[in-house]
Amino acid sequence: MRHIVRTAVGTVVCAFGLSLGAHAQTAPPAGRLLASNCFQCHGTNGKGPGFDELTGKSSSEMYKKMKEFQSGKKGNNIMAMHATGYTDAQLQSLSSWLSTQR
Repeated sequence: MRHIVRTAVGTVVCAFGLSLGAHAQTAPPAGRLLASNCFQCHGTNGKGPGFDELTGKSSSEMYKKMKEFQSGKKGNNIMAMHATGYTDAQLQSLSSWLSTQR
């Protein structure tokens, strides 16, 4: 009985390790998960209803605007609140990914 339990546990551990390896290979592109916060207003493709379209904008343009929201230069609105939650590295990653959407 003890041998069966060890084998079963070994199999579970092995299968768990394999699933982690598979997950690492299918991770979304950098910035994609951060961009999911933008989808409610700007749409999943950056062409949201009634809000600024993000498609066609350069990474540097979006990063600059997000920094302006973050600093308060663009007012105290919902975008300012969102922007304050990101680090510079996250804003760069987010802007880079969004700039690839068409």
